[in-house]
Amino acid sequence: MILVLASLSYFVWQNEDFQRKYLYPYDYQDTINFYADRYEVDRNLVASVILAESKFRQDATSVHGARGLMQIMPETGSWIATQIEDDSFSVDKLYNVNMNIKYGTWYLSELQTEFEGNEVLALAAYNAGRGNVYEWMEKYHWDINFKDYTKIPFPETREYVKRVLENKKHYNKLYK
Repeated sequence: MILVLASLSYFVWQNEDFQRKYLYPYDYQDTINFYADRYEVDRNLVASVILAESKFRQDATSVHGARGLMQIMPETGSWIATQIEDDSFSVDKLYNVNMNIKYGTWYLSELQTEFEGNEVLALAAYNAGRGNVYEWMEKYHWDINFKDYTKIPFPETREYVKRVLENKKHYNKLYK
């Protein structure tokens, strides 16, 4: 009986339809695809960040005050609004799916450009702030080719980068 249950569990967990629905959903796919294309960011990376940040809950709020699907801090949202010349910004609008994905995807694009396409550094900056990443680069003598996320000194950021990269592998497999 245990072997049957174990086999059934394995089948369910390996079933791609199950994984798409329960483990790696792709809610708001049209919006994600639109802004990923607009800002030249990998679509599955955006979905992976959303899964890690909010599990696709548009009303998510962190203990630090980050808001929405991509968990944007109000100060970061305000700064993004000035960069993209969006006069319609308000903190409450960070819960709006369209605005949150637009801002978060633009910010990912900005970080990827800043870190010359290095996803590990860009994701670390998305989570811990670009200032921390530059400090680590200087302190630990990392260059722009740094890839070993296990060396990131903040445990939360290290786990975040690992989770997003693992999510992206699954999204790449499930949503080719």
